[in-house]
Amino acid sequence: MDAKNHLLRVLMFPWLAHGHIFPYLELAKKLSKKQFYIYFCSTPINLSFINEHLDQNSIELVELHLPTVPDLPPNYHTTKSLPPHLMSTLKTAFDMAELSFSHILRTLNPDLLVYDFIQPWAPTVASSLNITAIHFLTGSAVASDYMYQLCKSPENVVFPSTMHLEEHEDQRMLQQLESTTHGLSNKDRFLEAIDQSNTLVLIKTFREIEDKYIDHLSFITGKEMVPVGPLVQEPTNDGKQSSFIEWLDKKHKSSTVFVSFGSEYYMSREEIEETSHGLELSGVNFIWVIRFPEGENAKLVEVLPQGFMGRIGERGLVVEGWAPQVEILGHPSIGGFVSHCGWSSVMEGIKFGIPIVATPMHLDQPVNAKLVVEVGVGMEVERESSGPKTFVRDELAKVIKEVVVDRKGGNPVQRRVREISEKIRKQGEEGFDDLVIRLLHLCGKIKAEK
Repeated sequence: MDAKNHLLRVLMFPWLAHGHIFPYLELAKKLSKKQFYIYFCSTPINLSFINEHLDQNSIELVELHLPTVPDLPPNYHTTKSLPPHLMSTLKTAFDMAELSFSHILRTLNPDLLVYDFIQPWAPTVASSLNITAIHFLTGSAVASDYMYQLCKSPENVVFPSTMHLEEHEDQRMLQQLESTTHGLSNKDRFLEAIDQSNTLVLIKTFREIEDKYIDHLSFITGKEMVPVGPLVQEPTNDGKQSSFIEWLDKKHKSSTVFVSFGSEYYMSREEIEETSHGLELSGVNFIWVIRFPEGENAKLVEVLPQGFMGRIGERGLVVEGWAPQVEILGHPSIGGFVSHCGWSSVMEGIKFGIPIVATPMHLDQPVNAKLVVEVGVGMEVERESSGPKTFVRDELAKVIKEVVVDRKGGNPVQRRVREISEKIRKQGEEGFDDLVIRLLHLCGKIKAEK
């Protein structure tokens, strides 16, 4: 691979979570099609997985080796399947890799660094080497707006809508922002990452659903927020998903819900219990993915209600660990998505025109769920009472039926999400050429138009 004959050489440097890596990878693919040469930097265990999703020769994988830390072997140099108690250890090891990253930057000497919020030290290193650096936000504009104001002035959050969080949701988000690792809080990481970005910040969203939040976030941060689209992977036909597709092929159109709470959330026994009964009560077909932390010897048969699998029969498929989410959501039999409302999952649901049953768990998910409702592409499952309670089976079943089942006169949620999905399809790469020109100008490769 030769980087010399490309318009710009870009080093992409995401945090070690798949929910961050894949948006960075999709952006890298788009830029590489515009004659940008991409260096993609992560740990070996992440790169081995990424390599399976690459077919372009203008993306070069660059290994970042974390220092040796007790209880953190190389297979834990990723958030996927990482036991929750080791998350702070992983962040510490990542911070300690600053010197290694500095060596990578000096060696490659890219024109541009695109970095994530966990590592605000990355743009500092880039600045010392006279390398332009910009931040790429993989979360929503609405959640970023909310968090920025919570960080700056938690008592006076001014929002461009009537949306509001419950007090316990506010408090939980504040606690997460104030959590400190290696002497640096998540709040400081988030603010510094935005502050150090050169002129603009890239953000994974599109104006059809977040127009006012993109503009408001630009205003309060003093950085122009540049939306780069939903950045959803295209479905593959590599055979790995054949059993799921074969199962879905036997179901009627829009008759099935896909149930997943993300790659890093592990459901409590109570949540599994209520979800099981909710799916059973709903009467619809479903594929449900349940994950356990690596090293936990739990088995599906032990955590599901007694007799559950026998009662649902061919109506449901319960899978441990992994399922091909994009391929499943793209199947015509899927009519709803029971989701934790991680931003990538929201984007995937909208792109494929699938109504969302919002069941937010933590982090930015409650804000994203409110946006889903505000935009009209889904409904949120109410909790049993005030406070951080789990959702209950009856409410889950009710919302699933509301979202999936067609009603006389049509289903407004289905209609709205399909309308936005069609807009995304028609727009395609529209506007991306403008981003390319702006990046070339930012790095001094072309002169600004007068």
